[in-house]
Amino acid sequence: MVYERKNVDKKYKWDLTAIYANETAFDADYALAEQRVEAFRAHEQTMTKGAKEFLAALTDMAQLDAQINKLWEYASLSFSVDTSDNHAQALNTKVRNLAVAAGEACWFVTPYTLKLDRATVDAWLAECPALESFRRMIDKTMMEKEHTLSDEGEILMSRMQDALGSHTGIRSIFTNSDLRFGKIRGEDGKKVEITDTNYVMHLMSKNRRVRKAAFDCTYKTYEQFANTFATLYEARVKEATTTAKVRNFQDSITASTFRDEVTPVIYNNLIDTVHDGLSVLYDYYDLKREILGVPHLHLYDIYAPLMGDIDASYTYEEAVDEVLKTVQIFGEEYASNLRAGLLEKGWVDVYPCRGKRGGAFSSGSPDTEPYILLNFTNKYDDVSTLAHEAGHSMHSWFSNHYNEPHNASYTIFVAEVASTVNELLMAHRKLKECQSDEEKLYILNQLMETFKGTLYRQTMFAEFERDMHALCEKGVPLTAESINAHYYDLVKRYFGPRVVCDKQIAYEWMRIPHFYSCFYVYKYATCISAASAIVKRIETEGKDYIDQYINFLKCGGSKSPLESLLVAGIDMTKPEVVRSAIDDFAETIQQFKEIYNK
Repeated sequence: MVYERKNVDKKYKWDLTAIYANETAFDADYALAEQRVEAFRAHEQTMTKGAKEFLAALTDMAQLDAQINKLWEYASLSFSVDTSDNHAQALNTKVRNLAVAAGEACWFVTPYTLKLDRATVDAWLAECPALESFRRMIDKTMMEKEHTLSDEGEILMSRMQDALGSHTGIRSIFTNSDLRFGKIRGEDGKKVEITDTNYVMHLMSKNRRVRKAAFDCTYKTYEQFANTFATLYEARVKEATTTAKVRNFQDSITASTFRDEVTPVIYNNLIDTVHDGLSVLYDYYDLKREILGVPHLHLYDIYAPLMGDIDASYTYEEAVDEVLKTVQIFGEEYASNLRAGLLEKGWVDVYPCRGKRGGAFSSGSPDTEPYILLNFTNKYDDVSTLAHEAGHSMHSWFSNHYNEPHNASYTIFVAEVASTVNELLMAHRKLKECQSDEEKLYILNQLMETFKGTLYRQTMFAEFERDMHALCEKGVPLTAESINAHYYDLVKRYFGPRVVCDKQIAYEWMRIPHFYSCFYVYKYATCISAASAIVKRIETEGKDYIDQYINFLKCGGSKSPLESLLVAGIDMTKPEVVRSAIDDFAETIQQFKEIYNK
């Protein structure tokens, strides 16, 4: 059911007045930020004169960044609940323009810091204790030395930021606004239009005819525009590879993992370890073929559920209770603050409304609450989603409460760890409490889908990206024909010899928007691996380890992602972490088989 927003009780909607009481307050803060942008330029003449001047520049930049993030949260959250609101869209654009202007005004901070020798910086840190809170920022900046351009080059790059990355927006508009996929006959025999949004929903149909029709309809359309997508994607890859060379990186994968404070070794270890565990994925597809009762499993069967929905309905308050039962093991600080956020402080926008953005997310800044967007429909999946997003929000809550704002933001490399920990813990708890085998099978099926989709599928995407960028760097043209052929070979490897790899799947890469955020998807796979290892230790070691885990949440951005995971006892440089997640997947498959065969 889709609601009219005006009819939804305010207790089920975000309380954005906690950010700004009204738009007048937003405008006043925006005007102040504009003044700060202009005033910041004065630091260009002074920031390297001494410790106090250096501190003043870093402090003002951190405050400006926090202010823009706060403005951005208000604008983007307002737009998310009504994407037809042109005024909210204009606010987004306004804040984005302010961020670009701030980037131009602050262009000199990194190159001027890098002009300082380490001895000078260390002397200033000793002279001015207040600088110590910026040590992490300074150290990260000093790492950029060999990848920083001349002053003229950095000014040019800052001015080009709004144009760079435009391929993502072009692809999004083309896919969401211009592509028309046609219609198929749905389960009820009536014609329904296929969109990029509802495609997977139709692949989850119990009716095989519907699944195949949606599959054929979607990829027939993508095939018609293969050359356009190939040209667009090649341009994005060339932008990434060229920027990497300009900044003196060996290649684009090194440049991207450098930003994550890791190396391509971790990226490649993930792919190699998953390759070694492909037989487990093949077992899962064999199980799916057997239960679906089809002689051959086709790619349009992959999303078909093995079990129907469990006969359970949850109110939002009951969903909150389920989540709180799961996280109570983390202690009073975690549980009480989460409860207040979910029920009292207006963290959550709960129900689907006309014009509201689909899906779910958690978003916030050090100066705001960690807000959660849901499209809650009273199902178990919605409860699991709430647990997941609550994990994000509490990671942000601990990061913000135990660090200065400029040290609070954790990187994408660890961003999905806390959320997946909550999701896995709740599934494990529900398995112990289930009253029927049907419920157990449903939850086990959800877990298997999580491992399949997050660990294996994202690794396949990561391998595709690695290969495409490497080919481009060798001067090999990325044509529709060559990309399709390479992607199809990858699909055959990951789905194995007993799944029919329908030829249309060669066009699937065109559907994946993450490929325009280069080398992003591998982090989903590393995060579920880390989360699976953390859950295993929580369940076997109890409170002593839980304290370690909470300390990981408190790290925020004060440590590198690898160092912060080490606080939780997880060493992502070791392939054993990924291998352990594969073992958990295998165990879940075995549990499913044993119950199903009864």
